[in-house]
Amino acid sequence: MHIRYPWLAAVCVSILASSAAQADDRIPAFARKYGLTCLACHGPFPALTPLGEAFAGNGFRMAPDEEPRDTINTGDPLLHLPRDLALAVRLDAYAQAYANGQSALDFELPYNLKILSGGTISKKLSYYFYFFLFERGEIGGVEDAFIQVNDLGGVPLDVAVGQFQISDPMFKRELRLEYQDYAVYRTRVGLQPTDLTYDRGIIAAADAAGFTLTGEVVNGNGRGAATEERRFDNDVAKVFFGHLTRDITSNVRLGVMGLRGRQRGTATEGAQEVDNTVWMVGADATISAGPLELNAQYIHREDDAPLFDPRDERVKTDGGFAEVIVRPPGSRWYGVALYNYIEADRPVLDVRLGGPANVSRYQTITGGAGYLMRTNFRVLGEFTWDVELEEARWTLGLITAF
Repeated sequence: MHIRYPWLAAVCVSILASSAAQADDRIPAFARKYGLTCLACHGPFPALTPLGEAFAGNGFRMAPDEEPRDTINTGDPLLHLPRDLALAVRLDAYAQAYANGQSALDFELPYNLKILSGGTISKKLSYYFYFFLFERGEIGGVEDAFIQVNDLGGVPLDVAVGQFQISDPMFKRELRLEYQDYAVYRTRVGLQPTDLTYDRGIIAAADAAGFTLTGEVVNGNGRGAATEERRFDNDVAKVFFGHLTRDITSNVRLGVMGLRGRQRGTATEGAQEVDNTVWMVGADATISAGPLELNAQYIHREDDAPLFDPRDERVKTDGGFAEVIVRPPGSRWYGVALYNYIEADRPVLDVRLGGPANVSRYQTITGGAGYLMRTNFRVLGEFTWDVELEEARWTLGLITAF
Protein backbone atom coordinates (compact mmCIF):
# COMPACT_ATOMS: atom_id res chain seq x y z
CA MET A 1 0.00 0.00 0.00
CA HIS A 2 0.85 3.66 -0.46
CA ILE A 3 3.14 2.74 -3.32
CA ARG A 4 4.95 5.71 -4.79
CA TYR A 5 4.38 4.58 -8.38
CA PRO A 6 1.17 2.54 -8.07
CA TRP A 7 0.25 2.68 -11.77
CA LEU A 8 3.60 1.11 -12.67
CA ALA A 9 3.13 -1.59 -10.08
CA ALA A 10 -0.22 -2.63 -11.53
CA VAL A 11 1.41 -5.47 -13.46
CA CYS A 12 2.54 -6.96 -10.16
CA VAL A 13 -0.68 -6.54 -8.20
CA SER A 14 -2.02 -9.98 -9.01
CA ILE A 15 0.97 -11.66 -7.39
CA LEU A 16 2.41 -9.05 -5.04
CA ALA A 17 0.74 -7.12 -2.21
CA SER A 18 1.51 -3.78 -0.57
CA SER A 19 2.70 -2.46 2.78
CA ALA A 20 1.88 -0.02 5.54
CA ALA A 21 5.47 1.16 6.07
CA GLN A 22 7.97 0.66 3.31
CA ALA A 23 11.68 1.00 3.99
CA ASP A 24 13.30 4.16 2.70
CA ASP A 25 16.51 2.44 1.58
CA ARG A 26 16.36 -1.00 -0.01
CA ILE A 27 19.56 -2.86 0.57
CA PRO A 28 21.94 -5.05 -1.44
CA ALA A 29 21.44 -7.82 1.14
CA PHE A 30 18.17 -8.60 -0.65
CA ALA A 31 19.97 -8.94 -3.99
CA ARG A 32 22.37 -11.39 -2.35
CA LYS A 33 19.48 -13.29 -0.78
CA TYR A 34 17.54 -13.76 -4.04
CA GLY A 35 20.48 -13.81 -6.47
CA LEU A 36 19.14 -10.82 -8.43
CA THR A 37 20.75 -7.69 -9.81
CA CYS A 38 19.96 -4.51 -7.88
CA LEU A 39 18.42 -3.18 -11.12
CA ALA A 40 15.49 -5.54 -10.62
CA CYS A 41 14.28 -3.26 -7.82
CA HIS A 42 16.05 0.06 -8.50
CA GLY A 43 16.22 2.38 -11.45
CA PRO A 44 18.65 3.92 -10.48
CA PHE A 45 19.05 3.36 -6.74
CA PRO A 46 17.53 4.38 -4.40
CA ALA A 47 14.51 5.03 -6.68
CA LEU A 48 12.36 1.92 -7.04
CA THR A 49 11.04 -0.09 -9.97
CA PRO A 50 7.55 -1.64 -9.85
CA LEU A 51 9.06 -4.90 -8.60
CA GLY A 52 10.99 -3.01 -5.92
CA GLU A 53 7.84 -1.28 -4.72
CA ALA A 54 5.93 -4.55 -4.55
CA PHE A 55 8.83 -6.42 -2.90
CA ALA A 56 9.03 -3.82 -0.14
CA GLY A 57 5.25 -3.81 0.17
CA ASN A 58 5.31 -7.54 0.82
CA GLY A 59 7.62 -7.05 3.78
CA PHE A 60 10.73 -7.92 1.69
CA ARG A 61 9.22 -11.01 0.07
CA MET A 62 8.68 -11.92 -3.55
CA ALA A 63 5.20 -13.24 -2.80
CA PRO A 64 2.71 -12.39 -0.02
CA ASP A 65 2.83 -15.75 1.77
CA GLU A 66 6.41 -16.72 0.97
CA GLU A 67 8.13 -18.61 3.76
CA PRO A 68 11.28 -16.93 5.15
CA ARG A 69 14.33 -17.95 3.11
CA ASP A 70 17.78 -19.15 4.15
CA THR A 71 16.76 -20.09 7.69
CA ILE A 72 18.32 -22.54 10.12
CA ASN A 73 16.39 -25.71 10.96
CA THR A 74 16.14 -25.39 14.74
CA GLY A 75 13.33 -27.93 15.13
CA ASP A 76 11.11 -25.14 16.45
CA PRO A 77 8.14 -24.49 14.08
CA LEU A 78 7.66 -21.05 15.62
CA LEU A 79 11.24 -19.92 14.94
CA HIS A 80 12.39 -18.79 11.48
CA LEU A 81 15.97 -17.86 12.31
CA PRO A 82 17.96 -16.45 9.35
CA ARG A 83 21.16 -18.30 8.55
CA ASP A 84 22.90 -14.93 8.06
CA LEU A 85 21.98 -11.51 9.38
CA ALA A 86 21.11 -9.22 6.46
CA LEU A 87 23.44 -6.21 6.57
CA ALA A 88 24.40 -3.60 4.01
CA VAL A 89 26.29 -0.31 3.85
CA ARG A 90 25.49 2.94 2.06
CA LEU A 91 28.05 5.72 1.62
CA ASP A 92 27.35 9.25 0.33
CA ALA A 93 30.13 11.76 -0.39
CA TYR A 94 29.87 15.28 -1.84
CA ALA A 95 31.90 18.32 -2.80
CA GLN A 96 29.97 21.59 -2.83
CA ALA A 97 30.79 25.07 -4.08
CA TYR A 98 28.88 28.12 -2.91
CA ALA A 99 28.65 31.60 -4.37
CA ASN A 100 27.01 34.48 -2.49
CA GLY A 101 29.20 37.53 -2.96
CA GLN A 102 32.20 35.25 -2.45
CA SER A 103 32.95 31.67 -3.44
CA ALA A 104 33.68 28.76 -1.12
CA LEU A 105 34.44 25.07 -1.62
CA ASP A 106 33.41 22.46 0.92
CA PHE A 107 34.56 18.82 0.86
CA GLU A 108 31.86 16.68 2.49
CA LEU A 109 33.68 13.38 2.28
CA PRO A 110 31.95 11.36 3.62
CA TYR A 111 28.58 13.00 4.14
CA ASN A 112 26.60 9.93 5.25
CA LEU A 113 27.51 6.38 6.21
CA LYS A 114 24.66 3.98 7.00
CA ILE A 115 24.37 0.42 8.26
CA LEU A 116 21.09 -1.14 7.09
CA SER A 117 19.23 -4.35 7.86
CA GLY A 118 15.85 -5.77 6.99
CA GLY A 119 14.11 -9.07 6.43
CA THR A 120 11.38 -11.48 7.38
CA ILE A 121 10.51 -12.85 10.82
CA SER A 122 7.63 -15.06 9.69
CA LYS A 123 5.24 -15.33 6.73
CA LYS A 124 3.53 -12.11 7.82
CA LEU A 125 6.05 -10.31 10.03
CA SER A 126 9.11 -8.37 8.87
CA TYR A 127 11.49 -5.71 10.14
CA TYR A 128 13.67 -2.89 8.83
CA PHE A 129 16.08 -0.36 10.33
CA TYR A 130 19.12 1.68 9.52
CA PHE A 131 21.70 3.37 11.70
CA PHE A 132 23.72 6.45 10.76
CA LEU A 133 27.31 5.68 11.75
CA PHE A 134 28.17 9.08 10.33
CA GLU A 135 25.80 11.89 9.37
CA ARG A 136 27.13 15.35 8.61
CA GLY A 137 30.07 14.89 10.97
CA GLU A 138 28.20 13.25 13.86
CA ILE A 139 26.75 9.90 14.86
CA GLY A 140 23.29 10.26 13.44
CA GLY A 141 21.59 7.40 15.28
CA VAL A 142 18.55 5.42 14.17
CA GLU A 143 16.05 6.89 11.69
CA ASP A 144 13.79 4.27 10.10
CA ALA A 145 13.12 1.38 12.49
CA PHE A 146 9.88 -0.60 12.48
CA ILE A 147 8.17 -3.96 12.68
CA GLN A 148 5.38 -4.55 10.18
CA VAL A 149 2.68 -7.16 9.65
CA ASN A 150 1.02 -7.77 6.30
CA ASP A 151 -2.65 -8.71 5.77
CA LEU A 152 -3.55 -8.39 9.42
CA GLY A 153 -6.45 -10.67 10.29
CA GLY A 154 -6.45 -12.11 6.77
CA VAL A 155 -7.69 -8.84 5.20
CA PRO A 156 -5.74 -6.35 3.02
CA LEU A 157 -4.64 -4.29 6.02
CA ASP A 158 -0.93 -3.70 6.70
CA VAL A 159 0.26 -2.25 10.01
CA ALA A 160 3.68 -1.11 11.20
CA VAL A 161 4.88 0.20 14.55
CA GLY A 162 8.10 2.06 15.14
CA GLN A 163 9.84 5.11 13.73
CA PHE A 164 9.13 6.31 10.19
CA GLN A 165 8.48 9.49 8.21
CA ILE A 166 4.97 10.93 8.36
CA SER A 167 5.26 11.91 4.69
CA ASP A 168 6.06 8.38 3.47
CA PRO A 169 2.57 7.72 2.00
CA MET A 170 3.02 10.75 -0.29
CA PHE A 171 6.66 10.93 -1.44
CA LYS A 172 9.61 9.27 0.27
CA ARG A 173 12.46 11.66 0.94
CA GLU A 174 15.01 8.87 1.19
CA LEU A 175 14.17 7.63 -2.32
CA ARG A 176 14.74 10.93 -4.11
CA LEU A 177 17.55 11.19 -6.65
CA GLU A 178 18.52 14.78 -5.78
CA TYR A 179 20.78 16.02 -3.02
CA GLN A 180 18.32 18.91 -2.57
CA ASP A 181 15.47 17.96 -0.25
CA TYR A 182 11.68 18.20 -0.33
CA ALA A 183 11.76 21.28 1.90
CA VAL A 184 8.06 21.44 2.83
CA TYR A 185 8.34 18.10 4.64
CA ARG A 186 11.18 19.36 6.84
CA THR A 187 9.74 22.78 7.64
CA ARG A 188 8.83 23.66 11.21
CA VAL A 189 6.87 26.70 12.36
CA GLY A 190 8.09 28.62 15.39
CA LEU A 191 8.85 26.36 18.36
CA GLN A 192 6.31 23.70 17.35
CA PRO A 193 8.33 20.47 16.82
CA THR A 194 5.86 18.83 14.42
CA ASP A 195 6.93 18.44 10.80
CA LEU A 196 6.39 15.68 8.23
CA THR A 197 9.64 13.79 8.73
CA TYR A 198 10.53 11.20 11.38
CA ASP A 199 8.29 10.42 14.32
CA ARG A 200 7.31 7.45 16.47
CA GLY A 201 3.96 5.75 16.29
CA ILE A 202 1.68 3.45 14.29
CA ILE A 203 0.92 3.44 10.57
CA ALA A 204 -1.77 1.36 8.86
CA ALA A 205 -2.81 1.11 5.20
CA ALA A 206 -5.73 -0.57 3.47
CA ASP A 207 -6.96 -0.93 -0.11
CA ALA A 208 -10.68 -0.59 -0.87
CA ALA A 209 -12.67 0.18 -4.02
CA GLY A 210 -9.58 1.25 -5.92
CA PHE A 211 -8.40 3.64 -3.21
CA THR A 212 -5.47 3.31 -0.80
CA LEU A 213 -6.14 4.80 2.65
CA THR A 214 -3.28 5.32 5.09
CA GLY A 215 -3.65 6.44 8.69
CA GLU A 216 -0.99 7.33 11.24
CA VAL A 217 -0.90 8.16 14.95
CA VAL A 218 2.42 9.61 16.15
CA ASN A 219 3.83 11.46 19.14
CA GLY A 220 4.39 14.72 17.28
CA ASN A 221 7.80 15.34 18.86
CA GLY A 222 10.06 13.99 16.12
CA ARG A 223 12.82 11.49 16.83
CA GLY A 224 14.50 13.28 19.73
CA ALA A 225 15.76 11.62 22.89
CA ALA A 226 13.52 10.60 25.79
CA THR A 227 13.07 12.82 28.82
CA GLU A 228 14.50 12.04 32.24
CA GLU A 229 11.20 10.26 32.94
CA ARG A 230 11.94 7.98 29.94
CA ARG A 231 9.10 9.49 27.93
CA PHE A 232 9.39 10.36 24.25
CA ASP A 233 6.17 12.40 24.18
CA ASN A 234 6.20 15.39 26.52
CA ASP A 235 2.40 15.77 26.61
CA VAL A 236 -0.73 13.65 26.32
CA ALA A 237 -1.80 14.81 22.85
CA LYS A 238 -1.03 12.86 19.68
CA VAL A 239 -0.77 13.83 16.01
CA PHE A 240 -3.17 12.19 13.53
CA PHE A 241 -2.40 11.93 9.82
CA GLY A 242 -4.42 10.53 6.94
CA HIS A 243 -3.77 10.09 3.23
CA LEU A 244 -6.10 8.91 0.47
CA THR A 245 -4.81 8.12 -3.01
CA ARG A 246 -6.12 6.60 -6.23
CA ASP A 247 -4.86 5.85 -9.72
CA ILE A 248 -7.00 7.94 -12.05
CA THR A 249 -5.42 6.36 -15.15
CA SER A 250 -2.37 4.19 -15.75
CA ASN A 251 -0.29 7.39 -15.89
CA VAL A 252 -1.96 9.62 -13.30
CA ARG A 253 -2.17 9.25 -9.52
CA LEU A 254 -3.86 11.79 -7.24
CA GLY A 255 -3.86 12.00 -3.45
CA VAL A 256 -5.15 14.16 -0.60
CA MET A 257 -3.86 14.41 2.97
CA GLY A 258 -4.78 15.86 6.34
CA LEU A 259 -3.03 16.23 9.70
CA ARG A 260 -4.13 17.51 13.07
CA GLY A 261 -2.33 17.64 16.39
CA ARG A 262 -1.71 19.63 19.55
CA GLN A 263 1.48 20.42 21.43
CA ARG A 264 2.01 22.00 24.84
CA GLY A 265 5.12 24.10 25.41
CA THR A 266 6.61 27.30 26.78
CA ALA A 267 8.27 30.23 25.04
CA THR A 268 11.04 30.32 27.67
CA GLU A 269 11.97 28.20 30.66
CA GLY A 270 9.59 28.82 33.54
CA ALA A 271 7.04 30.65 31.39
CA GLN A 272 3.34 29.86 31.20
CA GLU A 273 2.50 26.68 29.28
CA VAL A 274 0.51 27.25 26.10
CA ASP A 275 -1.17 24.79 23.71
CA ASN A 276 -0.60 25.08 19.97
CA THR A 277 -3.04 23.33 17.65
CA VAL A 278 -1.58 22.52 14.24
CA TRP A 279 -3.45 21.24 11.22
CA MET A 280 -2.56 20.66 7.59
CA VAL A 281 -4.40 19.82 4.39
CA GLY A 282 -2.83 19.11 1.04
CA ALA A 283 -2.80 17.35 -2.28
CA ASP A 284 -0.20 15.37 -4.21
CA ALA A 285 0.02 13.97 -7.71
CA THR A 286 2.26 11.96 -9.99
CA ILE A 287 1.99 12.05 -13.77
CA SER A 288 4.15 9.89 -16.02
CA ALA A 289 4.63 10.01 -19.80
CA GLY A 290 7.28 7.74 -21.27
CA PRO A 291 10.67 8.67 -19.73
CA LEU A 292 9.19 11.72 -17.96
CA GLU A 293 7.71 11.77 -14.49
CA LEU A 294 6.20 14.76 -12.68
CA ASN A 295 5.70 14.71 -8.90
CA ALA A 296 3.91 17.58 -7.17
CA GLN A 297 2.93 18.37 -3.59
CA TYR A 298 0.94 21.25 -2.02
CA ILE A 299 0.32 21.73 1.72
CA HIS A 300 -1.56 24.42 3.66
CA ARG A 301 -0.76 24.61 7.37
CA GLU A 302 -2.11 26.63 10.28
CA ASP A 303 -0.76 26.97 13.85
CA ASP A 304 -2.67 28.69 16.67
CA ALA A 305 0.33 29.63 18.83
CA PRO A 306 3.58 28.19 17.39
CA LEU A 307 5.76 30.32 19.70
CA PHE A 308 3.89 29.00 22.80
CA ASP A 309 3.21 32.57 23.85
CA PRO A 310 -0.28 33.52 25.16
CA ARG A 311 -0.06 36.70 23.06
CA ASP A 312 0.76 34.68 19.94
CA GLU A 313 -1.40 34.85 16.81
CA ARG A 314 -2.39 32.24 14.25
CA VAL A 315 0.23 31.56 11.55
CA LYS A 316 -0.73 30.38 8.07
CA THR A 317 1.84 28.60 5.93
CA ASP A 318 1.62 27.43 2.32
CA GLY A 319 4.22 25.39 0.51
CA GLY A 320 5.08 22.54 -1.75
CA PHE A 321 7.32 21.31 -4.51
CA ALA A 322 7.31 20.21 -8.12
CA GLU A 323 9.78 17.61 -9.35
CA VAL A 324 10.58 16.38 -12.86
CA ILE A 325 12.55 13.16 -13.42
CA VAL A 326 13.82 12.06 -16.83
CA ARG A 327 14.95 8.42 -17.16
CA PRO A 328 15.56 7.51 -20.83
CA PRO A 329 14.89 3.78 -21.36
CA GLY A 330 18.05 1.72 -21.64
CA SER A 331 20.26 4.62 -20.55
CA ARG A 332 22.47 4.88 -17.49
CA TRP A 333 21.87 8.66 -17.44
CA TYR A 334 19.01 10.45 -15.73
CA GLY A 335 18.00 14.09 -15.23
CA VAL A 336 16.18 15.89 -12.41
CA ALA A 337 14.63 19.28 -11.70
CA LEU A 338 13.10 20.38 -8.39
CA TYR A 339 11.31 23.56 -7.31
CA ASN A 340 10.66 24.26 -3.60
CA TYR A 341 8.43 27.03 -2.28
CA ILE A 342 7.27 27.80 1.30
CA GLU A 343 5.72 31.00 2.62
CA ALA A 344 4.27 32.02 6.00
CA ASP A 345 2.39 35.18 6.89
CA ARG A 346 5.13 36.17 9.34
CA PRO A 347 8.80 35.19 9.84
CA VAL A 348 8.57 32.01 11.95
CA LEU A 349 9.73 29.34 9.48
CA ASP A 350 12.61 27.01 10.23
CA VAL A 351 13.34 25.12 7.03
CA ARG A 352 16.47 23.49 8.56
CA LEU A 353 18.30 23.21 5.25
CA GLY A 354 21.29 25.41 5.95
CA GLY A 355 19.52 28.73 5.55
CA PRO A 356 18.54 31.14 8.34
CA ALA A 357 15.79 30.22 10.77
CA ASN A 358 12.79 32.44 11.45
CA VAL A 359 12.18 33.52 7.87
CA SER A 360 8.84 33.99 6.12
CA ARG A 361 9.75 32.56 2.71
CA TYR A 362 11.95 29.84 1.24
CA GLN A 363 12.35 29.27 -2.49
CA THR A 364 14.89 27.20 -4.45
CA ILE A 365 15.31 25.97 -8.02
CA THR A 366 17.41 22.86 -8.68
CA GLY A 367 18.56 21.07 -11.80
CA GLY A 368 20.95 18.21 -12.26
CA ALA A 369 21.92 14.91 -13.84
CA GLY A 370 23.37 11.60 -12.74
CA TYR A 371 25.08 8.58 -14.20
CA LEU A 372 25.09 4.96 -13.06
CA MET A 373 28.75 4.00 -13.36
CA ARG A 374 28.04 0.63 -11.80
CA THR A 375 24.76 -0.92 -10.73
CA ASN A 376 25.57 0.09 -7.14
CA PHE A 377 27.70 3.21 -7.78
CA ARG A 378 26.09 6.47 -8.89
CA VAL A 379 27.56 9.92 -9.54
CA LEU A 380 25.58 13.16 -9.74
CA GLY A 381 26.00 16.83 -10.54
CA GLU A 382 23.50 19.40 -9.35
CA PHE A 383 22.96 23.17 -9.33
CA THR A 384 20.66 24.97 -6.87
CA TRP A 385 19.72 28.65 -6.81
CA ASP A 386 18.32 30.01 -3.54
CA VAL A 387 15.99 32.78 -4.68
CA GLU A 388 15.66 34.43 -1.26
CA LEU A 389 19.34 34.35 -0.30
CA GLU A 390 20.50 34.93 -3.88
CA GLU A 391 22.98 32.13 -3.37
CA ALA A 392 24.17 29.51 -5.85
CA ARG A 393 25.32 26.01 -4.92
CA TRP A 394 27.03 23.44 -7.12
CA THR A 395 27.09 19.85 -5.90
CA LEU A 396 29.15 16.90 -7.12
CA GLY A 397 28.49 13.61 -5.39
CA LEU A 398 28.88 9.88 -5.37
CA ILE A 399 26.60 7.32 -3.74
CA THR A 400 27.36 3.64 -3.36
CA ALA A 401 25.85 0.68 -1.52
CA PHE A 402 27.13 -2.83 -0.97
